[in-house]
Amino acid sequence: MISPIHTVTQAEARGGSLAAALEDGAVLLFPDLDFPFSDFESRFVERPFADGKAKNVNIRGTQAELRGAAGTPEEQEALRQLLIRYRSFAEGLIARHLPEYAGRISLAGTSYRPFEVDQRKLSWRRDDTRLHVDAFPSNPIGEKRILRVFRNINPSGQPRRWRVGEDFGSMADRFLPKLPGYSPLSARLLAALRITKARRSEYDHLMLHLHDALKQDEGYQASAPQADVEFLPGQTWVTFSDLVMHGAMGGRYMLEQTAYLPVAAQADPEKSPQRILARKLGRPLQ
Repeated sequence: MISPIHTVTQAEARGGSLAAALEDGAVLLFPDLDFPFSDFESRFVERPFADGKAKNVNIRGTQAELRGAAGTPEEQEALRQLLIRYRSFAEGLIARHLPEYAGRISLAGTSYRPFEVDQRKLSWRRDDTRLHVDAFPSNPIGEKRILRVFRNINPSGQPRRWRVGEDFGSMADRFLPKLPGYSPLSARLLAALRITKARRSEYDHLMLHLHDALKQDEGYQASAPQADVEFLPGQTWVTFSDLVMHGAMGGRYMLEQTAYLPVAAQADPEKSPQRILARKLGRPLQ
């Protein structure tokens, strides 16, 4: 039976690291962390302030440039400041509850997700309701982990619904033998042509193909071990989305922070998907 949720108790919240549970594949659930909205900000959960060209609004980089937003200049600036504040909230959560990672985390995009989970008949590759692990085609991460901090800000009680799959190692046992081999030459060419932002490592290659193999396998999606999970408004949850298989099944109005952590900065690097895949192949990854 899959039990992916680790609800953080008050005693745990007062002290001690939660890195071990997180690195074991848990989804850390913080049921009552405070992140209030001002009266002006409440409009951002009354209707979507998004241009609709992408599935979310986000800020990136040191200048926190806002992308994908709609509304007046005043409203867009307020939304940008809300995302900056959420970025600080997520950074503080990591510093307090995952002290091993202090000073090693690098923050990436911060997003506002006002739309209902997309239930259209998308291509299998774009369908995020299907179980998958996160991997970025154009942004190789190599020896880094993908850590994400989510918060449900829905004003009407609607939960954010996920399903989560079996442990990463069991999934890899099933799919790893079927994946195509890695070509260092192809990886160098993709980087030279700027199709990727850096050289795609063997790990990045495997994760991209695992992402696709999982999503494409209708039988696995229907019959693999999995559990339904609901995150209520006001709840915050944290997970390594490159380790925990997940699919977003429903809900709207959410905040999300992506962060990168070097494998070497983990409490136990051997629990990383990089090291799990290397052990299963019986050699270091290229």
